[in-house]
Amino acid sequence: MKITSKRSLLIAILGICMAILLLISMSGESQAGPSKPEEPPANETPPNWSRASTLFTENIHQILPSKLTAANLPPPVKDPCLHCHISGEETGLWTPLVRWIMFGGAGLIFAFGIYRSSSIWVTRKPWKPLLSRTADWFDERYEISDPLSKFLSKPVPNFARRWWYCLGGITAFLFVVQGLTGIMLAFYYKPTPDQAYASIQFIETQVNYGSAVRMIHHWSANGMILMCTAHMIRVFIMGAYKKPREFNWVSGVLLLLLTLGFGLTGYLLPWDQRAFWATTVATEIGAAIPVIGDLVLVFARVGWDVAAETLTRFYALHILILPLVTVASMGAHFLMVRRQGIAEPL
Repeated sequence: MKITSKRSLLIAILGICMAILLLISMSGESQAGPSKPEEPPANETPPNWSRASTLFTENIHQILPSKLTAANLPPPVKDPCLHCHISGEETGLWTPLVRWIMFGGAGLIFAFGIYRSSSIWVTRKPWKPLLSRTADWFDERYEISDPLSKFLSKPVPNFARRWWYCLGGITAFLFVVQGLTGIMLAFYYKPTPDQAYASIQFIETQVNYGSAVRMIHHWSANGMILMCTAHMIRVFIMGAYKKPREFNWVSGVLLLLLTLGFGLTGYLLPWDQRAFWATTVATEIGAAIPVIGDLVLVFARVGWDVAAETLTRFYALHILILPLVTVASMGAHFLMVRRQGIAEPL
């Protein structure tokens, strides 16, 4: 009963405040009065509309422009945001976005504070975060908390907390970095022989932070190959490939080959002299495989020579085929490691 009376008193106070604000705004408008219409200057003669209609009927305005035609009209006021896109200007492009982020974020925080306070007043219960509410909503319908807790809540043994046991995780992290930076570069890269090198130069010189993103992609690729090789050497030295982890080793070897495939296919994409001849040499090495060497060469180059079709095929392998196979292989590899645990040192 006390809670209901307090709530009614609060609502009544809010209503009175809103009514006072409304009366103040209405009184301010009545005191200001209607605005007076603007009067034309005394020295300006009104236009002769009959004369103007005659001129436009006879198309004389196209030959003899006067003050009644569009030739002497003042230029239209340009929208700053639209003007920068039409004329190609690059000044102040981030100003509207920054304003929206600042004032919009402040408005959202204010609205969230009002909602949180109102929820506590109405329910008379402690506030429950929205993320926890969302998790409870999904768990109530799909019952995923128990399987996830069994899969995720697995203690790590003390011997596996040394840095050389983290080489595989570092490789997986670098793969994620490769994916994110590769998506950024794909927005501007054009996989055609006449535009591939020009698009790389455009990324390096014209795109904001384009050179930094490309260098991160480049050095993360080198680090991924290095970390994957070091991880394989650590597994081999410690005998972690033995029973019952044979398939872990097989999937790891496949992931190493896929990592090298990323390096090979990505090396051709700049389409410069170094990329062209390095790809030529690498595919010639593949041609040295017994029995199927010629088939590997023709499949990789889409013919006998490195050409435009080679660039297209390497680009498709680099951004579509290899990432899908790598993600599937990593999922199987991580699942087997989680099921069988980490091998104890010798």
